[in-house]
Amino acid sequence: MLMDTIKELCALDGVSGCEDAVRSYIKEKATPYADEIRVDALGNLIVFKKGKKATGNTLLLAAHMDEVGLIVRSITEEGYLKFSCVGGIDRRVLLSKPVTVGPNRIPGLIGMKPIHLTTAEERKSIPEIKELCVDIGAKDKESAEKLVSVGDYIAFSSDIVEFGEGFIKAKAIDDRAGCAVMLELLKEDLPMDCTFAFTVQEEIGCKGAMGAAFSVAPSIALILETTTAADLAGVEGEKKVCCLGDGPVVPFMDNGSIADRKLYELTRTLAKENNIPWQTKHMVAGGNDARAIQRSREGVRTVVMSAAVRYLHAPSTVACVRDFEYIHKLSRLFIEAVAQKEV
Repeated sequence: MLMDTIKELCALDGVSGCEDAVRSYIKEKATPYADEIRVDALGNLIVFKKGKKATGNTLLLAAHMDEVGLIVRSITEEGYLKFSCVGGIDRRVLLSKPVTVGPNRIPGLIGMKPIHLTTAEERKSIPEIKELCVDIGAKDKESAEKLVSVGDYIAFSSDIVEFGEGFIKAKAIDDRAGCAVMLELLKEDLPMDCTFAFTVQEEIGCKGAMGAAFSVAPSIALILETTTAADLAGVEGEKKVCCLGDGPVVPFMDNGSIADRKLYELTRTLAKENNIPWQTKHMVAGGNDARAIQRSREGVRTVVMSAAVRYLHAPSTVACVRDFEYIHKLSRLFIEAVAQKEV
């Protein structure tokens, strides 16, 4: 089931540049349904599945496997880990969060000097990354170096919990949700040949999507993503950007790309005709793999479907389960429309 897959994917660590565990899981699940499967030089997993017919359009579906996280840049004499961010992270959300470090998933906690040692001025500001450290319980540098190394990735550690009226809390919903939808589509009899790209390093500039799009050379691409929702107390009107439970977010534009007009209209029409709730982003912000895929070779027509997610790029994020189901349904309808050459 879709939700089971999302939970299993979110439980895995896959900070940008270290997506191995996620890729291995997806490859194992996809292989029985794939006609061709390969891993390229960057680490993208490219899966081709034959459909009922080949068409003049080469359709690519893409979702990224990586998540935001941290990386060890030095170890202090006292045995604490100094780190840098991998991807865009609001440093306000880091203090006291549990993490795992390196391939052995050493447990740790993000800390800083206690409040009684801070000045009045310091207490008015958000701590800089350089003021934070990861505590792995080592007594000194030598002890820490037996467990971790400079360059090790640091992943957030967060329980996966379903709560409220159909909500889920987990790390890395961005973009394990998109990966899960693509795995579900792979299990189905598709109306046309499709290529699925599970990409790497989206969070640090859409690096993987560049290579994937160049090798696949699609004419049309559907990017399955997540996007920031601000439907919170005290936020009014368009500042909410999008809302959980209101269906797939189909943006007309973000900071990296503009949706192909015909594909944008097609997606909206499919949603309306099939009673699928949908919304758009009421703010031009953010970006995703569409910006890299769109510019590949002579250009690619792109459109994005996203799930609205609260607290994006944080150790714990929140989404609505039914939005994933709507995206799955709308994606399938999109593939059928492309197969029928409606675009």
